[in-house]
Amino acid sequence: MMYDANNIFAKILRGEIPSHKVYEDPEVLVIMDAMPQSPGHTLIIPKAPSRNLLDADPEMLARLAPLLQKIMRAVKEAFTADGVTLVQFNEPASGQTVFHLHFHVIPRIEGTPLKPHTGAMEDSEVLAANAEKVRKVLAA
Repeated sequence: MMYDANNIFAKILRGEIPSHKVYEDPEVLVIMDAMPQSPGHTLIIPKAPSRNLLDADPEMLARLAPLLQKIMRAVKEAFTADGVTLVQFNEPASGQTVFHLHFHVIPRIEGTPLKPHTGAMEDSEVLAANAEKVRKVLAA
């Protein structure tokens, strides 16, 4: 299948849809997930257009790995999590619903189940506060 330049993440990357930014560099945007499965659920979105890992540029993926680790550590610390789940889906059969490569960073608290990802949108003020928590850790 072809890359759809009108997917929601492409629109966020172009500034057509607002988001709560945690981090940005020339290759990547990191934002809060609008429908978090736990407080602090963060999305890492490479700017290069690809549907998922199956068609992503290997060199970009190699450059992305250290940032994935950095964001995971920051989210874990910012939300005093016991662990962090990193999720990435490839094609509909795997559960992928937005066809732009992205990674979910989900802080986990022992014994606390995740909320469904198809739930309601989180309050914008909560997302803004959560983004600030992660930015503070990244700046330290």
